[in-house]
Amino acid sequence: MSFFPKISFQCEVQEYLTKVFRNNELITALGAQEAENKYQSLLSRLSHPPSFTTVRVNTHLTSVKHVKKLLFEEIQKQFKGLCVPVLEHPKLQDILLIPVIGPRRDLKKHPSEVIVGAQCGYAVLRGAHVYVPGIVSTSRSVVKAGDLVSVYVDIEGKCKRGAKEFEGVKVFLGNGISELSRSEIFSSSGPLKGLGVRMIEPVYLSPSFDNVLPSHLFLQNLPSVVVSHILNPQPGEKILDMCAAPGGKATHLATLMHDRGEVIAMDRIANKVKKIKLNAELLQLNCIKAFCYDGTKALSVEKREDEQEGPPFLPESFDRILLDAPCSGMGQRPNMAYSSTLKEVTSYQPLQRKLFTVAVKLLKPGGVLVYSTCTITISENEEQVAWALKRFPCLQLHPQEPHIGGEGMKGAGLSLDQLKLLQRFDPAAVTLQGMDINSLQDSREDDLISLANKDCIGFFIAKFIKLKSK
Repeated sequence: MSFFPKISFQCEVQEYLTKVFRNNELITALGAQEAENKYQSLLSRLSHPPSFTTVRVNTHLTSVKHVKKLLFEEIQKQFKGLCVPVLEHPKLQDILLIPVIGPRRDLKKHPSEVIVGAQCGYAVLRGAHVYVPGIVSTSRSVVKAGDLVSVYVDIEGKCKRGAKEFEGVKVFLGNGISELSRSEIFSSSGPLKGLGVRMIEPVYLSPSFDNVLPSHLFLQNLPSVVVSHILNPQPGEKILDMCAAPGGKATHLATLMHDRGEVIAMDRIANKVKKIKLNAELLQLNCIKAFCYDGTKALSVEKREDEQEGPPFLPESFDRILLDAPCSGMGQRPNMAYSSTLKEVTSYQPLQRKLFTVAVKLLKPGGVLVYSTCTITISENEEQVAWALKRFPCLQLHPQEPHIGGEGMKGAGLSLDQLKLLQRFDPAAVTLQGMDINSLQDSREDDLISLANKDCIGFFIAKFIKLKSK
């Protein structure tokens, strides 16, 4: 049974998704009732956070064992002695997994309320405290710092900033201590920065990583870590990360290459490129070169100057390319209300194809191209694979290692063998369940790892090899 309401969509998006998850191929394979059950389970899962926090260790600077010890001590301190294990993944040997305790159903709600925006609320569900820019309104009774408050998320974005009460749709996130008074939060001198509410009883108990070992670890969803391992960059190679912000995968690629070679990281938004550079600097990685550039224009039609480092690039310039494409983002968790229109959702497929076409031309013969998204639609995932194989005879679908997620979803006309080569992380693959400290201590480590592999964000990965011309 869901603790939170199922994710909601605009009506036209809801109709679109219903058709996706009731397509003829799927119903023929599963039956109408099973297909419907899986779809409804997915909607429930998306509104809840994953069962584990995934931390990628910066093995360029430190060891996994060292960070594991430090993290265990930090979590005990944060959780006041509660013994939550820090697990090593047997197939992803640079990550650590921390179980999330919750949902906690016995928390008492307090009369003083703080309403936060959706993005702030979802961050709280994954372990963050509440920062002032995320606060939309507070009860008039929040008069001083130190007041005990209950925190709610306005999932529909209908609460007016500074309101003294809100009767709209709100979801309880837990309890905290206000760090500021109401008058300070909504100061006329402008929005404040810093901590607004320190969470002491969150519905989902996850560690906070504010200023915790910043150069030694990187918070990343498990499938996002898998992607870099599948691309498998080697020292000395030239790698392209086409849509790289905020730099999680680019820094991972550089780490896997032992900071030897070249990782070109592109993004079309300048502020995001700054974030890539900051992350590379923080993790002390020198082989990353970040550029503000539109990936659809990254192919040079004219001869370049030899000194030119950045885009556009000549054909066949890269040994391996990662296209973690802009997408509709429907696999992100938690998310209780998806606001995009159908026009926005369907706008990504043509953009992804433009980027993919450039990527194929920039890849050397014999090179590897990995395509990934954090969404659940067929049009942005399996349909793109079917299109690519038809459009580019030089491409061959290739097995993925490690293969941790499920196979591809039926509905795009791909063969069973082709679907098995794809990797789709489907949150509906596990039954919705909570985790308390007792059930956690009674669980085998192998079972917890298996749960972490399945109960993550919705994600898709395809790996291609560009055949050498004969």
